[in-house]
Amino acid sequence: MNNASIKIKVALADDHVLLRNALAKLIDNFGDCKVIHHSGTGKELTESIESGTVPDVVILDLNMPNMNGFETAEWLHKNHPAIPVLLLTMYDSELSMIKLLQTGVKGFLKKDVHPSELNFAIHSVVQSGFYYSNHSTGKLVNLFRNNPDGNTGLQKALLSDQELNFLKLACSDLTYKEIAQQMSLNPRSVDTLRDGLFIKLDVKSRVGLAMVAIRHGVVTF
Repeated sequence: MNNASIKIKVALADDHVLLRNALAKLIDNFGDCKVIHHSGTGKELTESIESGTVPDVVILDLNMPNMNGFETAEWLHKNHPAIPVLLLTMYDSELSMIKLLQTGVKGFLKKDVHPSELNFAIHSVVQSGFYYSNHSTGKLVNLFRNNPDGNTGLQKALLSDQELNFLKLACSDLTYKEIAQQMSLNPRSVDTLRDGLFIKLDVKSRVGLAMVAIRHGVVTF
């Protein structure tokens, strides 16, 4: 945001009232952000957007009544794909998180996220379209900045055909064992491929690999 008077408009949905109110107050105190809507259900959020209250970024809890985070993210992806979504979750399952990425979610936040990390996440998802936790370092950010041409740039600069194929499969619902079968490799070889990509792309999880693939157009949802 170049103009200090222009604030990032945030919409927030979480059915835990105390947490929601605390998050709204915290975000408003960032100075260049303003919470324009907060509610306890995804349904209330979507109705607010349909009435014309359109945010720059949405922060969702996963478990909510009357449209949970998954359903709300799907609705946003279908009806307002330009609005980035950050998801509040305690999920550790990589396959669950990849399914959420498939609905258009652009980043994940732990509910005990530090205020400075929340601030960074909001600005990152608005400016670059994605948020990567501080488990990822500058190499990944620089990769995106220096290779804006998507799949071609990624393939030429970094990845072999086998690595690129694995990256595509890592964005699916397949387990690593099923990926090994599809690639006609033994599981240990797939582990080696995965670990090599973790180092090469400077990520520490399958979700990080999926975000790289989405950002570069290796896969689309």
